[in-house]
Amino acid sequence: MAGWRGAAGQVRWWAGLCLMVAVWTASAGAPPAERLKLPPGFRIEVLTDQVPGARGLALGDFADGKGVVYVGSRSEGKVYGVEVDGARVSRVHVLASGLEQPVGVAYRGGALFVSAVSRILALDDVARRLADPPAPRVVTGRFPTERHHGWKFIAFGPDGWLYVPVGAPCNICEPDPERYANIQRMRPDGSGVEVVARGVRNTVGFDWHPVDGRLWFTDNGRDMLGDDLPSDELNRVARPGDHFGYPYCHQGDLPDPDFGRRQRCEAFVPPVARLGAHVAALGMRFYTGSMFPAAYRNNVFIAEHGSWNRSRKSGYRVMRVEVDAAGRQAQQTVFVDGWLQVDALGRERVLGRPADVLVMPDGALLISDDLAGVIYRVSYGG
Repeated sequence: MAGWRGAAGQVRWWAGLCLMVAVWTASAGAPPAERLKLPPGFRIEVLTDQVPGARGLALGDFADGKGVVYVGSRSEGKVYGVEVDGARVSRVHVLASGLEQPVGVAYRGGALFVSAVSRILALDDVARRLADPPAPRVVTGRFPTERHHGWKFIAFGPDGWLYVPVGAPCNICEPDPERYANIQRMRPDGSGVEVVARGVRNTVGFDWHPVDGRLWFTDNGRDMLGDDLPSDELNRVARPGDHFGYPYCHQGDLPDPDFGRRQRCEAFVPPVARLGAHVAALGMRFYTGSMFPAAYRNNVFIAEHGSWNRSRKSGYRVMRVEVDAAGRQAQQTVFVDGWLQVDALGRERVLGRPADVLVMPDGALLISDDLAGVIYRVSYGG
């Protein structure tokens, strides 16, 4: 498929994506956990099915196995607080509603920070007010208003700053590099905004390596270059301001047919790993728990949301990537599979779309599924 050019093409592309998502949402239901496949010794179960459109996950305060997991969504603009007691949920609270695509959530010092396209909001003292949540306070409204790649995963870094990505407002274009296609960071009060990574088409997941504290992130490749190009990426920021290629170069070595003549691929930072074309790699975390076998320590778990316009679907799984701190090696294996079912006649049925992952204090791994409105819990029993 050739790349679409011009504003009309971008509108048609976006309309098609919205239609496909609407069809999937209307037709799919939560799969029985036993239909999902994991390595031997692992178990997956539904933690809660009361979080429609569940996307970004953030860990709140925990003590003695009890605490709150905060959940962003793209369903009715809602944000949730899920009270967890070990492997059970005692209550699900709606903390806010009617927000603009509040996908991203980040917790710090009793306050919940929420992304809402052009704004970052805060629910102050939310940890003590789950049953009577405060009205969202505007931290900043400085981000672009475009909804195309406008939803944002957010997280606090080890430096105490809030990291906020701004996607490209298009499938492929050459936007203002100070405002779009980058990852920015700011102080918790919204001041001191600066760009830390450039040439990032659309990241919806990032984390910091437990050994050296470097920022790693997933990035979604452009569409309309066919079924097998380009690959989504797993990237590592070695120096502030590193450029990862968009829109000139994809997957480290593929010049863009529209913009590739303007800069060579050698000018940009190549990915640590190619994750596959159109898999829609979203949430990612380093595994820092102690429940899983030692071989999983500091591995990356990536939620692949799944393709929307590939002739044969790809993704719809959680991947495990074994890496070293410098990003010199990356071995990929499937960790959880089964949300994409294919029958004997080759017919495909989507049962869920993983969106984010989160390591719990007890070492279990949570997985959000925005299609089924479910959060899964993966544990290991040997």
